[in-house]
Amino acid sequence: MVEHIENEIIDDEKESNMGSFIHSRTQGRLIVLIGCDERFEVMPELSLDATQIDLNQFGLKTKDELKPDVCVYTKPPEAEPPDDIIKTTQMPDLAIEILSPSQTISELINKLKAYFALNVKSCWLVVPSLTTINVYSQPKRYNTFDMNDIEIVDELIDIRLPIQKVFRMHS
Repeated sequence: MVEHIENEIIDDEKESNMGSFIHSRTQGRLIVLIGCDERFEVMPELSLDATQIDLNQFGLKTKDELKPDVCVYTKPPEAEPPDDIIKTTQMPDLAIEILSPSQTISELINKLKAYFALNVKSCWLVVPSLTTINVYSQPKRYNTFDMNDIEIVDELIDIRLPIQKVFRMHS
């Protein structure tokens, strides 16, 4: 019985972490746009070791790991084949979370708070359905960019992206 319940919890967690078409498209566009800048190393779905803080204080279901939709490094973790890193202790300079239909904004804001507690410099909360991106420099300090803006500006990381290219629709 306990094994069955644990499997259900794991299945529920997998389901809630599933992206969607628009989530995936937005993630891909951000990776390409930021990745074109040689100053940055962009890594999707990288596991971050969060054992140095108690994630329960942020109401997160995970115990010791966080996985942003996109991590951006100015100096990435070192790993050369055949060695690899399953979970990195080196926090990204920027963590990006993209809201998917199975998530709530509150869940993602709690993750952003955890990233700041882990010394991530900047966090973005991307809401594709509203075509907005909140660029956080601290847990309660952010700038909101939408389709009325020309570009997304993250002054801490020195990133400027044309917002139209993140959310553009194909005709």
